[in-house]
Amino acid sequence: MTPSDAVEQPRLDLRHGTQRVFAHLLVSNGVVGVMNYTVWFAVTFWVFLETRSVFATGMISGIFLVATAATGIWFGSLVDDHRKQVVMQASALASALVYGVCLALYLLTPAAAFTDVGSWQLWTFVVLVMLGVIAGNPRMIALPVCVSLLVPADRRDRANGLVGTVSGVSMLVTSVISGVLVAAGGMLYVLLLAVAVLVASVAHLARVRVPEEQPVRATPVDGDGGGGGDGAARGVDLRGTWRLVRGVPGLVPLILFSCFNNVIGGAFMALMDAYGLSLVSVQVWGLLWGGLSALMIIGGLLVARVGLGSSPVRLLLLANAVSWAATMLFPLSASVVGLTVAMAVFMLLMPFAEAAEQTVLQRVVPVERQGRVFGFAQSVEQAASPFTAFLIGPVTQFAVVPFMSGDGAGAAAIGGWFGTGQARAIALVFVVLGLVGLVVTLLALASPQYRALRDSYTRSRAASSTGGEEQERAEVPSPLRHG
Repeated sequence: MTPSDAVEQPRLDLRHGTQRVFAHLLVSNGVVGVMNYTVWFAVTFWVFLETRSVFATGMISGIFLVATAATGIWFGSLVDDHRKQVVMQASALASALVYGVCLALYLLTPAAAFTDVGSWQLWTFVVLVMLGVIAGNPRMIALPVCVSLLVPADRRDRANGLVGTVSGVSMLVTSVISGVLVAAGGMLYVLLLAVAVLVASVAHLARVRVPEEQPVRATPVDGDGGGGGDGAARGVDLRGTWRLVRGVPGLVPLILFSCFNNVIGGAFMALMDAYGLSLVSVQVWGLLWGGLSALMIIGGLLVARVGLGSSPVRLLLLANAVSWAATMLFPLSASVVGLTVAMAVFMLLMPFAEAAEQTVLQRVVPVERQGRVFGFAQSVEQAASPFTAFLIGPVTQFAVVPFMSGDGAGAAAIGGWFGTGQARAIALVFVVLGLVGLVVTLLALASPQYRALRDSYTRSRAASSTGGEEQERAEVPSPLRHG
């Protein structure tokens, strides 16, 4: 592809060759992702309906977050060391088998055992279901690596936008599907549908040829052999992955920044339902979230249409700055309109931020190491989320609510204009968290680490542009050169 071709065809074209293969992978991942997250939502709804225990639903979220953080690096190594299509197939098959076991356990266990929050049968079932969901995570790591393999470098930002669109669709339909299925038949219909969809996805991908004959062998990092006696890194290779991440200027701060955003964002999400339901009915709240999720789809389509520009690192930070400013300002008044506007801004910009991070990693990390780096980033970024999820609720309930109620110091100081009570206590937490997020983002924009990562991306992009098509071909395995 010449520079003039890129100008004449600015939009992502998924009609021919390897890009059509990417379209198949995108649809397959989207369907499987919807199904896995439907199972996750469904088991959470079902456990609460059976036990009426908030503790139980909180534990389910904690299990998921801990398992995601603990397995990301290992899953990343699987993606690097095996063909991406094989990883995706094995992931779907593993989930289907686990859900099959869960279905058998569900049918054989007396219904009364699932109503007791202390029942070993209940927690065995929950853990097995979550293992099935977690078994789908290698697909999520493999997909951005497939973007690097199958999509030309100058169009990867748009491809990442399509990935964001699929995520938005998943968010939009998952809660609806899970609620309908649980209402109709508990976990029975959920598990039956999950097994059927995953088996169908295996059959679908079996008909798609991903042009990667052999996994790319990772080269040694810093000349130490990367843990492989033949000079190639195999297995988890955490040391080699860390050296690679550390060797790209600004990459460690970028991952830590995303981790920080997850911490603050996790705190928002832990309290958002309680705050929203203090303003509107549960029916209106559910419809509102459906509409907001649609904005995430629009954001992903915008990325696919216009791209991310020449500096996705800067765009990532600016998108976060605007989001944090919006989430800091909306709680200043108890208004569902302000809440809706702020969340609309957040959902619309989220695909830009996620696509920007993926595009940067795809550009500055060698393709043979991207699985490990994406897995490493996933583990680090998710590591603090369980801590936040378990901490923010008790802190708000036992410290901030008394502070903003009755004769509390906060109520006396700002209650006259800010308001008092539980809802306004949650609003105060939102204001503080939004302010912290905004300050940290602005500091990141002014940091030398930001400039170093921006320069690394710019140099890599310039080198690819200067080298033209031959440089682009040198970046991917030989089977893709004729895709």
